[in-house]
Amino acid sequence: MVDWNLAVATATRLVRPGPEVSKDEARAVVAELRRHAKSSEEHVRSFTGMGTEGAHDTPVLVVDRAGWIKANVAGFREILKPLLEKMRDKRGGGPGGAVLGAVGGKVTGVELGMLLSFLASRVLGQYETFAPATRALPAGSNGGGRLLLVAPNIVHVERELDVDPHDFRLWVCLHEETHRTQFTAVPWLRDHLEGEIQSFLGETEVDPMTVLERVREAAQTFAGGRSDGEGDEEGGAAADGGRSIVELVQTPAQREILARLTAVMSLLEGHADFVMDGVGPDVVPSVEEIREKFRERRARGASRLDQALRKLLGLDAKLRQYRDGERFVRAVVQEVGMDGFNRVWTSPNTLPTKAEIAKPADWVARVHRKGD
Repeated sequence: MVDWNLAVATATRLVRPGPEVSKDEARAVVAELRRHAKSSEEHVRSFTGMGTEGAHDTPVLVVDRAGWIKANVAGFREILKPLLEKMRDKRGGGPGGAVLGAVGGKVTGVELGMLLSFLASRVLGQYETFAPATRALPAGSNGGGRLLLVAPNIVHVERELDVDPHDFRLWVCLHEETHRTQFTAVPWLRDHLEGEIQSFLGETEVDPMTVLERVREAAQTFAGGRSDGEGDEEGGAAADGGRSIVELVQTPAQREILARLTAVMSLLEGHADFVMDGVGPDVVPSVEEIREKFRERRARGASRLDQALRKLLGLDAKLRQYRDGERFVRAVVQEVGMDGFNRVWTSPNTLPTKAEIAKPADWVARVHRKGD
């Protein structure tokens, strides 16, 4: 269903080159990022009160853009395996199924490669939750996750913002290390997320004609909107609440699952931003300057083409997750303290809903009932 090798080849060919650095500079950046990733463990543990006993099971990889692409294709293969097997079985039973599968796999591989080439120059770091395990893990470990730090992108942004590079690298590592802590300190979190994602994928239509019709309807909805990402109050996007094509092709059941996933991702991203900014003043001397310039960069966005692609792919929702989630975490910590906030990690039932992300007091009322 997907030509994964073609996806990697396409993305690697199309991705923009990274900033110019000498070999010595590159080695120095890689070494520093590894040091910062290690030192961030203790900073995050101390600030959050969350253990990181399982962190040694999750490697830290400093990669270039091509390395990030290969790692994410491996992750896609892992998480999409059940869905693709279902689609293959359904298509294989029909006339010409093998030929359609081969052709469709090439097309999908190119499309995935184009998407990854767009993202590969933008991601600073990533905790790859569903990375395939490359070795036997000890009992009680939290799966095959790994922390990726994309060195050329970090160098590019620190130069663009004109901030202290050493401080900026540590600041980024604090955010990404928080994600690693979330998954290593909360044993059920990875399985819960995977279960939600598999439920979402299980609702996916496997009839190609049905999928094609839903995509066509979505494209027609967007046809009336502006292609430069401006004018959200008019055109097709506004007519459907400003949703992306990714959202528009979903079934009602998938939208319910997506609401839960959005709440969890808002929590995880907001918590990482909160920790990054909370730890920053003690260990990152220029944190105020970095934070201000980085938030201006987020708000300003990139070119009009980038803004249009972000809206189309739903990446603008990612920025809202940082903002809304950080507000939720900050409000809860102010109300019940860090220990009180950490009750969010007790079980899936204590995770906030999408409505509670917007109204933190409702989560506090539900989880911290009188007499608890």
